[in-house]
Amino acid sequence: MNAILLVPLLVARCIAVSDYSQYVNVFTGTENGGNDFPGVARPFGMVKLGPDLLKTGADSYSGYLKDGNFSGFSMMHEQGTGGAPKYGTVSQLPLVGTISNPSSSITVGRARPDSGSLGYYNALTSDNVVVELAATSRAGMYQYTFPASSTINNVLIDVSHVLPSFRGQGLGQGYAGGDFNIMPDGHYEASGIYNNGWNRSPNWTIYSCGYFNATPSAAYAYSSAASSQKSKSASSKSSSVAIGGLYTFPGAVVSSRVGISWISKEKACQNVNSEIPSKTTFSSAVQNTKDAWNSQVLSKITTTATNTASLKLLYTSLYFMNLLPTNQTGENPGWKSSEPYYSDIFTLWDLFRCSTALLHVVQPVVYEEHIRSMIDIWRHDGYLPDARSSNYNGRTQGGSNADNVLADAYVKGVRGEINWDDGYAAMVKDAEVAPSNSNPDSMAPDSSTKEGRGALPDWLAHGFITPKFSRAASRAVEYAYNDFSLYQVANGLKKNDAATKYLNRSRNWRNHWNPELSSLGYKGFIVPRNLTSFIATDPLTDSGYWGDPYYEASSWDYSFGDLHDMATIVKRMGGKETFFKRLDTTFAVGGNPKKPNGVIFDSTNEPTFNVPYLYNYINRPDRSVFQSRGVAKSKYNTSPTGLPGNSDAGAMQTWLLWNMIGLYPVTGQTTFLIHSPWFASMAIDLGNGKNLKITSTGGDGNGDTNYYVQSLKVNGKNWTKCWLTWDDVFARGGTMEFVLGSEAKQWATGDLPPSPASEPGA
Repeated sequence: MNAILLVPLLVARCIAVSDYSQYVNVFTGTENGGNDFPGVARPFGMVKLGPDLLKTGADSYSGYLKDGNFSGFSMMHEQGTGGAPKYGTVSQLPLVGTISNPSSSITVGRARPDSGSLGYYNALTSDNVVVELAATSRAGMYQYTFPASSTINNVLIDVSHVLPSFRGQGLGQGYAGGDFNIMPDGHYEASGIYNNGWNRSPNWTIYSCGYFNATPSAAYAYSSAASSQKSKSASSKSSSVAIGGLYTFPGAVVSSRVGISWISKEKACQNVNSEIPSKTTFSSAVQNTKDAWNSQVLSKITTTATNTASLKLLYTSLYFMNLLPTNQTGENPGWKSSEPYYSDIFTLWDLFRCSTALLHVVQPVVYEEHIRSMIDIWRHDGYLPDARSSNYNGRTQGGSNADNVLADAYVKGVRGEINWDDGYAAMVKDAEVAPSNSNPDSMAPDSSTKEGRGALPDWLAHGFITPKFSRAASRAVEYAYNDFSLYQVANGLKKNDAATKYLNRSRNWRNHWNPELSSLGYKGFIVPRNLTSFIATDPLTDSGYWGDPYYEASSWDYSFGDLHDMATIVKRMGGKETFFKRLDTTFAVGGNPKKPNGVIFDSTNEPTFNVPYLYNYINRPDRSVFQSRGVAKSKYNTSPTGLPGNSDAGAMQTWLLWNMIGLYPVTGQTTFLIHSPWFASMAIDLGNGKNLKITSTGGDGNGDTNYYVQSLKVNGKNWTKCWLTWDDVFARGGTMEFVLGSEAKQWATGDLPPSPASEPGA
């Protein structure tokens, strides 16, 4: 009897352990500028279904705000971005009572804070309508429960709906027309034309197809042109004419299935009927999405840890890093191709340092497809994307950082179906041909921000960038890194002359190095310059934006940026001892008297991601552990304000995940810097039966104390280097066995991490 009863207990326990979705908090990082998307989506899905809140003066980048009024619940959003909103298209909004003017940009209040979990979203409007959401990759499901007292229950479909921008930067989205048609069986088909947004895209069209599970008492298409009211269809080629549909139902519970497509209305209908057939229950749609996340993403990293707060950080971070890019394979309106197609790259400037390297580890199939897609974009659009949404490249914030991503894949042996001759040709295009500036960016009109390297003319002519071009100093740091990426691929393809050329060009950051500029007693910084002299800046205050010499970080930060030439940087900063002190000053409380928090280090933007780990380049990984752990534990949590800055498509989350793992990737090289893992045991599924198992003894099992490495074995062998390579533990799998303790120990006595652009003796 007891043995028989034990079986269901064991089954229940296995189910509970395998449901990693229980640790995902979809509201983490939704406030305080994190801009995380809290709605429902599948991994890399086209549909990201969630609420759109309207509050004058507040941009809702992913649709969500903690306050404001609902303007709709729409199918398309980005994840964690700043700059300006994008999408917020294909919208429905439930309303109660008689609607006399459906085209009047109706909004409705929020009755209580929204709730939700992975795969499920719940909101209550001020009309006391419960809104529940579920999603598949290319379709979504709405379920509305109207108040029992209401007899006129409406669902408004607004084709003109977009996420607005109030920032006044010329990046607001536009609606350019569309059509809405109620078909004989009662389902609707629509299309909308939109433009602009953060990437400044021209007109693009999205198609939708929606079904309801109930028979309406009334349904009509509307237009703000009065003569078209209450017909079965409405269309407009004018941005001034809003169109859509209004369905009215007598019953209290109404569900709706909606598909989207970049190709056609017919394809949108195919998507919804194949992914959410008419008999699909709402609960099964939610469960199927949880299952997809558990099997495809969350189970890729497992641990024996039991600390709930850390498990929530781990799996919430894994969730948010796998929402973008969007897999649009088969949904490319631009060209026909047998290659995979990914869009919504937001942006490689944010992602190349940490995110793409982790995507390679936990999603190798998606990663290879993403690389192939970027090369195919070059084939048809002319340039690799640094950013892309609505099937259009833009905006490039610094260098052509797709070059870094391709180089990272190449040196780590990613081959598969990638055509590396084409990949290299695409990189050469970035390095040698400046993009045209046919549509100048009002925030940086000097050169194209659409793609490529806008400041390339100066880089080619002088080996540096003058203030003729905005972001000259930070672009120089990135162009040098990009050229090193060219060197890596050229060298691998045995293009020896090109390899020599690009290796030399990768050292041109040095032409921006002013050895006499001093700050807090430290000399030598990356500075803007003209043809004959350096231009003075203040490294404590010179961080800027699109029109400034440095973009979203200071000269203090960017001076650490070119990791391919770190031995030279250490030498130019005064050698190992001074470099150590300079890094410590970067993190010292009170180190920057010109900042409110008194700290130079800025955790809110990606150019500083590498800085806590640079102690490894002088064989002091203990200090890398101390500084990076301090950032991770103080700046990240699972609350709505739990990110230090914009998530930027999961960039912040991948930085945290690498901190938990105990490694830091050096993009464009096979190098990983070693610091210290959080957990006593972690296993990473590398695919094809390969695993990386990381264990530690002597720690507290949560990374809070006793985190200093005392010794390390890699694949069973004593390890004295503070770095390892892809081949050591990732290519075939491997083991890392840490012994941790409370006191810093000089365990790393081996060779320093590679600095391949530095001349011997640097």
